[in-house]
Amino acid sequence: MTTQASAPSPLVLVLGEEELLIERAVRAASDAAKAADPTADLTRIRVSDLTVPALAEMVSPSLFAEGRVIVLESAHDISQELSDGVMAYVKAPADGIVLVVVHSGGGRSKAAKALPAALKKAGAEIVECPKLTKPAERESFVRNEVRRVGGKIDGAAVLALIDAVGSDLRELSSAATQLVADAGGTVDEQAVRRYHRGRADVNGFAVAEKAVAGDKTAALESLRWAMQLGVPHVLVADALADAVRTIARVSGAGRGNPNQMAGELGMPPWKVRKAQGQARGWGQDGLATAMRVVARLNAEVKGVAANPEYALERAVLEVVDAHGTSSR
Repeated sequence: MTTQASAPSPLVLVLGEEELLIERAVRAASDAAKAADPTADLTRIRVSDLTVPALAEMVSPSLFAEGRVIVLESAHDISQELSDGVMAYVKAPADGIVLVVVHSGGGRSKAAKALPAALKKAGAEIVECPKLTKPAERESFVRNEVRRVGGKIDGAAVLALIDAVGSDLRELSSAATQLVADAGGTVDEQAVRRYHRGRADVNGFAVAEKAVAGDKTAALESLRWAMQLGVPHVLVADALADAVRTIARVSGAGRGNPNQMAGELGMPPWKVRKAQGQARGWGQDGLATAMRVVARLNAEVKGVAANPEYALERAVLEVVDAHGTSSR
């Protein structure tokens, strides 16, 4: 026997300015609507781009009764005319439609300032999304994020994490989630320090070094950190290409004294020596494959790929696989 999902609230007021919390509130409203009706569509529109006739069309009952989630963004910019249209609708909402109004709580016009109170009076479900400005609020947020993914964190670790990451909620959420996974569920101060000490050293060359060594786990972990730290996609791709090409050149030059080979290859002796060590895990077929991968990646990160992060991850995996199969 299956249980039916409870009907979603037809009117939701998302009140505040914290972007991460707003996004979660909108997603929760959409998820609730889709649980009741999997075909429910999501439409998001700023009130400044909306007219009263367009609103009326959006909230009018559908011939086929499809579910809809309509999100009115930046409602603190609403006009009197559009506000009147919203209030006229909420007095007699249509079945299957969830109206989500996102409002900062302020507003310049009288209509904008009055809208939240009017929606509350109309029975809207209220989701508060205030800016978290106080240290205690951010500490509570971190604890809740850790708890949300099934982990535990002590007070010292909470403070250490905020000190390392800062006040941005998206970064705090991402770091908290990753720490729970890395630490096996229980996060202490040592785990935070270890995590962020390793993070600070990540760059494109660290990703490339792990990839050409065939270390899939370390390469992907380094890539993840590089992306979170904002290392440009092009720099990671260039580092990976340089590592592969250097190994190919040194391998093709044969064995020899790094100091003597350095002049012939036009690179410093230490780089030749390092590439000689790396080349031991590579065969010619694997290097040829890796060269094709980095050539493709160069174009992908410069505009060809719709998602450069996915392109980087795929390239790293392909280079690792080429290393692992090329020395047979």
